[in-house]
Amino acid sequence: MSVDPGARKRFYKEARAAAAEDGFEVRLDGRVLRSPAGGRLALPTEALAAAIAAEWQAQGERINAETMPIMSLASTATDRVAAQRGQIVEEILRFAETDLLCHRAETPAELVRRQAETWQPLLDWAAQELGAPLTATRGILAVAQPPASLDALRRAVEALDDLALAALSVAVAAAGSLVIGLALLRGRLDPEAAFDAAELDASYQIELWGEDPEATRRRAACRADLFAAARFAGLLAA
Repeated sequence: MSVDPGARKRFYKEARAAAAEDGFEVRLDGRVLRSPAGGRLALPTEALAAAIAAEWQAQGERINAETMPIMSLASTATDRVAAQRGQIVEEILRFAETDLLCHRAETPAELVRRQAETWQPLLDWAAQELGAPLTATRGILAVAQPPASLDALRRAVEALDDLALAALSVAVAAAGSLVIGLALLRGRLDPEAAFDAAELDASYQIELWGEDPEATRRRAACRADLFAAARFAGLLAA
């Protein structure tokens, strides 16, 4: 019997990871956990299954899906990525054409300096490690990127399996940068450094003018997504 995770009230006592024929799965009181759409969560590592089981075990009397980011990513891979892989790849690759790291400020000088110090090493990494040199410009208008670089980034994205692609999609959307997303998944950046790079402009403005509640919520969501994506990627490799 499978379990419907859409229920709101806790309906089980124990959540645990278990071996399966094709890897690992999670069981709630012995019943196989499935995604919200009813797909089977086939998990490649025991560490990933254990992390999802821990999220379920930590639930109180009522289930709060927002406190289960690892489960959410696994479900996204199962329910959405597997069925819409081509569309998701294209959504991710669109960020390469307008990557955050390629759009630099003209003023003030301090912000220009910080962008160069934080962002340029990441573009250098993309050129060296991914074979994808990207062109930086001043201002917000898009600049045409080298076709060979876009092709290299496509290969890097398409090489990921559905689970890793789900993590990358979340990271790229949070950061506004494909380069930051790939650097996070490949271990070039830890999640805190990824957040600092993605939020560099906003952090600078906060230093000058302070932070409003809406910005606080947005930044918290960005941080949470980047940390979840990094942890998920780490569990895939464990």
